[in-house]
Amino acid sequence: MPLSQEARSLAARCEPRVNELARRMARESFEELPGYAQLPDDVKDLEIAATARHGVRLFLKRVNEQDLDDPGRPARSAGHRVFRERAAQRAEEGMPLHLLLGTHTLGVYALWQALRDVARPGEEAALVELVDVLLQSHTGVVGAVAETYLDERSALEAEQRAQRRSLVRGLLDGMVPSGHVLLDQLRLEGPALVLALGVDAPPAEGPVAVRRRLRRVQTVLDQAFGVDVLALLDGDGGRVIVPGGGAPPEDLPRRLGRASGLLIRVAAVRAEGPEQITGAARTATEILRITRVCGLPPGLHRLDDVLLEFHLSRPDESSPRIAALLDPVAERPELLETLRTHLAHRQDRRATADALGLHPNTVDNRLAKIAEQTGIDLASPRGTALVIAALLLRDTER
Repeated sequence: MPLSQEARSLAARCEPRVNELARRMARESFEELPGYAQLPDDVKDLEIAATARHGVRLFLKRVNEQDLDDPGRPARSAGHRVFRERAAQRAEEGMPLHLLLGTHTLGVYALWQALRDVARPGEEAALVELVDVLLQSHTGVVGAVAETYLDERSALEAEQRAQRRSLVRGLLDGMVPSGHVLLDQLRLEGPALVLALGVDAPPAEGPVAVRRRLRRVQTVLDQAFGVDVLALLDGDGGRVIVPGGGAPPEDLPRRLGRASGLLIRVAAVRAEGPEQITGAARTATEILRITRVCGLPPGLHRLDDVLLEFHLSRPDESSPRIAALLDPVAERPELLETLRTHLAHRQDRRATADALGLHPNTVDNRLAKIAEQTGIDLASPRGTALVIAALLLRDTER
């Protein structure tokens, strides 16, 4: 039902006090909010006071023009435009949401006090009517302010994440020069540890499941190193920069595996400065590839763990001929799989058989077939080195 004439008359007595009330809100009422006193004077005296003045006038306008039975009138939501603009501005400036909402709540209380002060004996019913209008209006304002603030913060944070991700990607790929102004923001002015993460057989998952898994992996990385690590992660693994260059925990792959539900292999390379991060990233990625090719189990790997294999995988003029040594069995994937597994298990035929689910005699037969067709003596040190190099170089070419 429409407001009574008594309620309208009571509200009208506050109109001459709008400017005074807005100033008092900005300079007295809001001062009790933690952090408000540190705001610049121009923000208090101009922007916040103007917003408070708009809120009081909007309330008085609603009392004069709107019925309580029509909460969806366009004029009401249109009045929120100023509140939304201010909320977006405060979000951009970094004002905490609780402080912003606190000003609106205390503003409502200050307006209630003003109505109470001008009320006369016998106007209690009219005062109750106005309080109803005030509280109903406050719900819509708080909703509009919170929604706009959170939308703006979300957009700003997404922009910051994208900028940071782009910078990290450029640094890993050698597109960001040393001394770049943003490196200080990433805390990369000194040593860093570069990790390459890999999942041998990533499951088929939807985007939501992948994002949740990556968030858990990010959390484990941050906790393991005690800093916010800079990570570029996807469903197959990713690359990570750890500011400070501390040593990785030996159980890091186990922690990551427990968080993701997958077997994770990790390659770690230290960079002494930002200018070495690109090279360290390439080395870590290569170590990860070599551990896969050589059939090493998922775990924490460093260059020293695959030093010979790393050296043998470097292409030169002899590389095509070494890689071609395995051409005779290239169409027999079971033979190549047996060879890789045999090398990964230190040429132990029984361990190889257990890993492949075969009889040891079957392993012997397959290795004999490889030796027969390639002419390589797998029992000799030279033959072992040749097949390791051939496997690595074939994978490099692919």
